Amino acid sequence: MSVGFIGLGHIGKPMAMHWIGGKNPLVVFDVAPQAAADLVTAGAKAAANVAELARQSEIIGICVRDDKDVELVLSGEGGILGNAQPDTVVLIHSTVKQESIFDWHERGKAKSLHIIDASVTRASAPDKFCYMLGGEAAIVERCRPLLLTGGNAVVHAGAVGSAIALKLCNNMMTYASFVAIHEAYKLARAFGIDPEMLHEVAKTNGVITPGMTAFMRARGQVEKQGDAVLKSAFGPHGALGRKDMAAALQSAKKRDVTLPGAQKTDELIADVFVNGY
Repeated sequence: MSVGFIGLGHIGKPMAMHWIGGKNPLVVFDVAPQAAADLVTAGAKAAANVAELARQSEIIGICVRDDKDVELVLSGEGGILGNAQPDTVVLIHSTVKQESIFDWHERGKAKSLHIIDASVTRASAPDKFCYMLGGEAAIVERCRPLLLTGGNAVVHAGAVGSAIALKLCNNMMTYASFVAIHEAYKLARAFGIDPEMLHEVAKTNGVITPGMTAFMRARGQVEKQGDAVLKSAFGPHGALGRKDMAAALQSAKKRDVTLPGAQKTDELIADVFVNGY
């Protein structure tokens, strides 16, 4: 049997590249067929559709935009639920609502499938990832060798739903840090201080993380090309930030947890991505 990967965007594609190094052949699919070209060159096989991929894969990774897109991949006559072999493991890498994970898990059980959350975040090393898995230990261990290809880290977060909970909390911190560095640079410039000097100080004392640095460097390079280019390049990332923050805030509300800082981050994050300092 093969392993399969669906969703070959800026996160999914490098993840799938690592899977080529596993013991099983890799089958990939994306709604944009050209997205699979580099993977096919590297040794993967491109499936014509989700159903074809599902029928021949014992482990399937899904890395698409949101809850709606995951649902489309899973459901319908051409979806994974209707075509995967019993005992197939389906890993949801997308950042989605925890309630969605619970729903998909139960629907998978009815089809003898193991649908679990397998949230992912970039590691500090280039093109490496940290996988957070929520599910039974035996299922996690079945997936571990594949996920460790390419030197990635695997964390068993606990029961189903635990991994996406970790990811939502992690993303809250990430987006809050982007707001903080954006506003700190803005204030430094108003003081007449070169923001690069602030960066040097904050890097030395550990306040600035590599992720914050990468964000500001990338945005700064694109910003030089004008507002239209900046909005085109970073606007989608801001929209994803709003989506992720909404999922976290919804979960907090269900648990009667008040997060005023997260609420403010949610209000600001989209503009932070597309406005210079």
